[in-house]
Amino acid sequence: MINVGIIGLGFMAAAHIRAWRQIPGVRITALCNPSGRHLDGDFSGVAGNVGATDPVRLEPGAFRAYREPAALFADDELQVVDICAPTKAHRPLALAALAAGRHVVCEKPLTRTSAEAREIVAGVASAKTFFLPAMCIRFWPEWAWLRQAIVSGIYGRVLSARFRRVAEPPGWGQPNFFNGAESGGALFDLHIHDTDFVQYCFGRPQAVFSQGYVKFSGAVDHVVTQYRVAPGAIVSAEGGWAMARGFGFNMSYTVNFERATADYDSGRGTEALRLAVDGLPLTVVKVAGDSDGYVGELRHFAESIRAGRPPTVVTAADALAAVEICEAEEKSVQTGLVTAV
Repeated sequence: MINVGIIGLGFMAAAHIRAWRQIPGVRITALCNPSGRHLDGDFSGVAGNVGATDPVRLEPGAFRAYREPAALFADDELQVVDICAPTKAHRPLALAALAAGRHVVCEKPLTRTSAEAREIVAGVASAKTFFLPAMCIRFWPEWAWLRQAIVSGIYGRVLSARFRRVAEPPGWGQPNFFNGAESGGALFDLHIHDTDFVQYCFGRPQAVFSQGYVKFSGAVDHVVTQYRVAPGAIVSAEGGWAMARGFGFNMSYTVNFERATADYDSGRGTEALRLAVDGLPLTVVKVAGDSDGYVGELRHFAESIRAGRPPTVVTAADALAAVEICEAEEKSVQTGLVTAV
C-alpha cells in the first residue's frame, strides 16, 4: 500500500484525489493546509476547468489533518507527498519533503524561475526517493496518442503543429493566480503545458518568438508563440486565461503530417479527436487508457515507486527546461524579439 499526503487543498488537490482513487494499492492518509481550509476532507464545493466534476469527500477518520508542513513530512506512515500548493511554495516544500525521505509529486509549473527550479533538480539528484513534476498533458490520452504518432513516423514527418489552450480567468485561487510576479500568469501556469509538450515531441526549441498581453495578473495572461525546432516543422502554441467570463475552457491541436492530419478539440465531446489520412474517410479516434492525464501521471508514479526506479515519462530536468523555455517566451513578449532558448 502506498500512503499519500497532500499539501495545498484547492482544485488540483481534488483532481489528484479523484485520480489517486483510481489507482489500486494507493490511499490518501493525510491532508495539510496552513490555512485550515478543507482539512475536513470535504471538497464538494471545489470546481475547476477540466477533468471530472463529481464531488470529492474523504471519509472522516480515514486521514490525518495537519496545518504545518513539517508535521506532514514527519508522518512516518507516508511514502508520498503530493504538492498542490501555490507555485511560490513549490521549492521549499519539495526540498523539505525530499529531505524527509518522501517521494514527491509537485504540480506545475515547477517554480516561477529557472534558478529556483535548478535548486529542486539538485535536490532530486541527491535524494534517495523519487520525484514527479505533474506535467499531466504528457499523459493525457489524446496527447499521448499524438506523441506516439509523431515519434513513430506512421504518417510521415510533421509539417506543422498548432496547439491551443485558452480559458476565462480562473474561478479559484485568484489571490495566487492573479499575482503574476509569483504565478507567472497564464504563460507559466497554463500555456506551460503546451510548451512542455512541444519539447517532448520536437526536442528543446532553438528559439522562440512570442507575442502576448497582460490583462489582470501583471504577467503575461495570453500568449502566442512560434517555436523554432530542429526538425524544421512549423510549430506554434496559443495559451491564455484572458477570455471573457462565460467562455469556459478549451484545449485543441491540429497537426499536419505528410500523409495525414490529426485534429483534436475538447469542445467536440466524444468526437474530440479526428484523423484524416490520405485516401481514407475521415475517422473519429477513440483512445484507450486512463480517463485523463491526472490518472496517467499518478499511475506512472505509483508504478515507478513499486518497481524501485525513477519516473521516465517526465523528469525534474524536463520541468526545469519547460520553465526555461517559458522564461524565453516571456522575454520575447517584453522585447518583441526572437529569443534564444
